[in-house]
Amino acid sequence: METSEILKKVRKIEIKARGLSSNIFAGQYHSAFKGRGMAFSEVREYQFGDDVRDIDWNVTARFHRPYVKVFDEERELTVMLLIDVSGSLEFGTQKMSKKEMVTEIAATLAFSAIQNNDKIGVVFFSDKIEKYIPPKKGRKHILYIIREMLDFHAESRRTNVGKAVEFLTSVVKRRCTAFLLSDFYNREDFRHPLTICNRKHDVVAIQIYDLRAKELPDVGLMKVQDAETGHEMIIDTSSKALRKAHHDYWVNRQSTLSETFNRSGVDYVTIATNDDYVKALLQLFAMR
Repeated sequence: METSEILKKVRKIEIKARGLSSNIFAGQYHSAFKGRGMAFSEVREYQFGDDVRDIDWNVTARFHRPYVKVFDEERELTVMLLIDVSGSLEFGTQKMSKKEMVTEIAATLAFSAIQNNDKIGVVFFSDKIEKYIPPKKGRKHILYIIREMLDFHAESRRTNVGKAVEFLTSVVKRRCTAFLLSDFYNREDFRHPLTICNRKHDVVAIQIYDLRAKELPDVGLMKVQDAETGHEMIIDTSSKALRKAHHDYWVNRQSTLSETFNRSGVDYVTIATNDDYVKALLQLFAMR
């Protein structure tokens, strides 16, 4: 992609994402993802019902009566975007490809984060960690992230969500809110590393899918290719049995995915590329 074309696209996404984040998500983002960390504020005398674990023993010893530490919720968050850049994200039969929708959603979340004075970082992943951008503040940093999303070329075309969440668990030391954006075409079970990651951080999963993953149209013979393995085959979409098998596969896959998120304690939302993602994100925020 030409540099001028990338800059034009960055600007277009910035205008849309900033508008959404300031007009629609301002209050909802903060109330849904306000700082989960606690910062020490002051000490006060112990009152009946206070948690004994909060007693400040140094101050208590000095004044010969019990004092407890008071904590304020930390306002500033670190937000991490875990973005799937595998081959299957390039697919799209509707208004936009999965990659384009992921980019717009990620940009909107990023602008919502800086309006809340939060730091934002990114992990691009396939079946390995493709690139890590450490958390920083500011519009310039976000524009760099958007530019990378638009023009990033992954070394691998496959997906391993488990590797991405393991990386987050080990690299980001302080508790953060992490948005995991993927179509979740993952061949390995990632529930265990996701559960561990969600104990340390606040993980939110956003699944992006194309309508054709759910329903096949009746258009006769069709050549299809697995975007991650390159395997090609001819299928007959006029076959009712084939279309039913395709749909059943989707239903079973979604059921397994839903169970993975529920058992890991992860909030999630599923968005089709022809859906209104603004509505879907607002529903996600309202859940929390």
